[in-house]
Amino acid sequence: MSRTLSIFRREFQGYFATPVAYVFIVIFLFLTGLFTFYIGAFYERGQADLEPFFRYHPWLYMLLIPAISMRLWSEERRSGTLELLLTLPISLAEAVVGKFLAAWAFTAIALALTFPLWLTVNYLGNPDNTVIAAGYLGSLLMAGGFLAIGSCISALTRNQVVAFVISFVVCFAFNLSGFPLVLDFFSGWAPQAVVDAVSSFSFLTHFNSIQKGVIDLRDIIFFTSLIAVWLYANMLAIESGKGH
Repeated sequence: MSRTLSIFRREFQGYFATPVAYVFIVIFLFLTGLFTFYIGAFYERGQADLEPFFRYHPWLYMLLIPAISMRLWSEERRSGTLELLLTLPISLAEAVVGKFLAAWAFTAIALALTFPLWLTVNYLGNPDNTVIAAGYLGSLLMAGGFLAIGSCISALTRNQVVAFVISFVVCFAFNLSGFPLVLDFFSGWAPQAVVDAVSSFSFLTHFNSIQKGVIDLRDIIFFTSLIAVWLYANMLAIESGKGH
């Protein structure tokens, strides 16, 4: 655990050593505000909740999370520091988990900085704060899922742009699998079991359930299992890429 924390601290401090972290946070806060107040019509709805805020998180993360994850391993490969990292007295699992947790913690900070929206909705009305808290939990879990995918894909290439594009496409596929248009397409010819299977892989399906305040253990298991599977794949990608 101490070695994992060492990797975590190294990576986490690295985010704030350059202006990239601050630029990302500013862009994230700007876009969440834009989608909440203008596209989501926060005031016009006349309801004391943060549904317009959470509604667009799957799509925001699909674009922004790959920008964080693309450098996790591809930069190590490009600069030649991956071999050096793997010679340290740490296991591959500790390195993978440490880097992932650092990126997740950074994302959590960006998400936490949206707290003025929570204060605003409480000032304007009497929202169900339990539902809002569930929305934040679901958003953080979903961000972890996107990060695990992006981290794995970053380990496959030394080109950050390639890592970004592939991560975006994969994350888009996970979102799209729960989109009504896609489900309607499958329901037109496939058995209901197939439709349910496609929907079960969707971030939209699981996140929408949580952000409505319904904390279903199956949704929690989905995100945690997805993170574990992609981090394991991350380890395999690094192992297979040694020496290349």
